[in-house]
Amino acid sequence: MILSFHPNIVADKNRLCAGRPPDSDDLAAICMAKAVILPQGASETLYRMCRKHCPNVFPNYDVRYDFPGKLGQTRLFEGRGARFPRTYCFQTVSSYYNHLGKDADISPLGFPCVFKFDRGGEGEGVFLLKEAAALRKALEKAKVGEKSGQKGFLLQQYIPSGGRSLRVVVIGDQLYSYWRRRGDRSEFLANLKAGGAIDHESDPGLQQAGRAAVKDFCSKTGINLAGFDLIFSESEKMPEPYFLEINYFFGRRGLGGSHAYYELLSSAISKWLERIGLSL
Repeated sequence: MILSFHPNIVADKNRLCAGRPPDSDDLAAICMAKAVILPQGASETLYRMCRKHCPNVFPNYDVRYDFPGKLGQTRLFEGRGARFPRTYCFQTVSSYYNHLGKDADISPLGFPCVFKFDRGGEGEGVFLLKEAAALRKALEKAKVGEKSGQKGFLLQQYIPSGGRSLRVVVIGDQLYSYWRRRGDRSEFLANLKAGGAIDHESDPGLQQAGRAAVKDFCSKTGINLAGFDLIFSESEKMPEPYFLEINYFFGRRGLGGSHAYYELLSSAISKWLERIGLSL
């Protein structure tokens, strides 16, 4: 029996667990299933239950929950040998001051550098710091966030990338890539929310390099549904990709919209089931 918790994927048995914790009926269904299909919004509790009681679960979110947030992803990149900008991680503002001491206003990377809150995606909570005053302002924001339980931030090396980033989307065993670019090459954020445009055609060689790097990373982590953000340095003659972030929720415009995305997802799930000897 194939069990689906995904509202758009019809299987032998379908259940919905959105907005509630999994219950005993969910557990019973999971224990009977040979494979479970989950939505992107599956909670960690539901995912862990499926992984414990069913041998086959799609998507593979092991590292999503083992390495949460941007701080967790930094540890993941480092542990799997991925190339990423030089990064300093801090759980709290006080830990930052304890680490830097009298040099706290300078930042361990100098200026400009990038400040990122642990949570948030698609450019949210990401700031380019050009001076000490901007760093102090970001740290004050972090202090306010800590009062509501939002802890953790990082400082990261700023790598000029010509106002663009490469999004590589992994769906099953297939990879799709496109640039998100700004008209002004000096712009910091290139995501669509910040006004970036989608470009599928430019620099196919760099796109191939980005897809190859992501494919290698996924072979080491098991990731089979995510959007990766990569950049290439303007200053390198033969640039290689830097990993910035993994988005487990990602926009679909670059894939052709939601309808096209669900067609790709359905095909990927069918291939995954076929590899384990099952079918819908």
